[in-house]
Amino acid sequence: MPWKTQLIKPRIRAILSKELPAELVDKLPKHWTQIGDVLILPLREELEPYKHRIAEVYAEVLGVKAVLRKGRICGEFRETNYELLYGNDTVTIHRENGILYKLDVAKVMFSPANVKERVRMAKIAKPDELVVDMFAGVGHLSLPMAVHGGARVIAIEKSPYTFRFLVENIELNKVQDRMTAYNIDNRDFLGENIADRILMGYVVKTHEFIPKALSIAKDEAIIHYHNTVPERLMPREPLETFQKTAREYGYEVEKLNELVIKRYAPGVWHVVLDLSVFKR
Repeated sequence: MPWKTQLIKPRIRAILSKELPAELVDKLPKHWTQIGDVLILPLREELEPYKHRIAEVYAEVLGVKAVLRKGRICGEFRETNYELLYGNDTVTIHRENGILYKLDVAKVMFSPANVKERVRMAKIAKPDELVVDMFAGVGHLSLPMAVHGGARVIAIEKSPYTFRFLVENIELNKVQDRMTAYNIDNRDFLGENIADRILMGYVVKTHEFIPKALSIAKDEAIIHYHNTVPERLMPREPLETFQKTAREYGYEVEKLNELVIKRYAPGVWHVVLDLSVFKR
């Protein structure tokens, strides 16, 4: 299970009760994220002096090879800002829904909280349709489409480091015949009017890429448009921005579905819209 919320495991409590001040034992993490055999652990400031020993105990009890302290995701490439507390190898293979995802948890973003969306993409894809994944990462959303849906995928990833894992994941999942990867900025992709379906699995600045998505899309293509939206602007956003931009470029938009993925920050939500686009 990627997310576990429960009482501190008795063995962890038993070991650390002998080493930590009594008032800190109840402040030990009760939840954590496990990606493959790497653990991401949230630690309160009060536990700072004991962080390495705490990480070691969690690693031993939970059977992982490395422990990272949870930090913020930031930057153009959605890079993690995690502190390594235990172990030295943060490259792992995460198994989910019959897909193998190889990645470096210390440097590449992968959100277990988005599992429902990855499972949904596996079910929504159609055999032999052409999908263009504009922000492929390690293949988060498009691997399920190729593996389970039988779709043909063009996966675009700008980060050279993340791209290495994308290529490996295509091979690990044996979909070389259906997935092609490009290590470029998606705005430099030359294909036009080719995609039956487009994945825009990015946040914060996704709206800046709407014109490029429209140029790649066939008439009546479906675009899965992710973005982050302040709660005060919902429900009119993010549809209003997409429609406004689409009309400027001669397209009409029909909303097929809208889902909230998760809370992104206080008062801000990560949402996805399924949109059909039509050339006027």
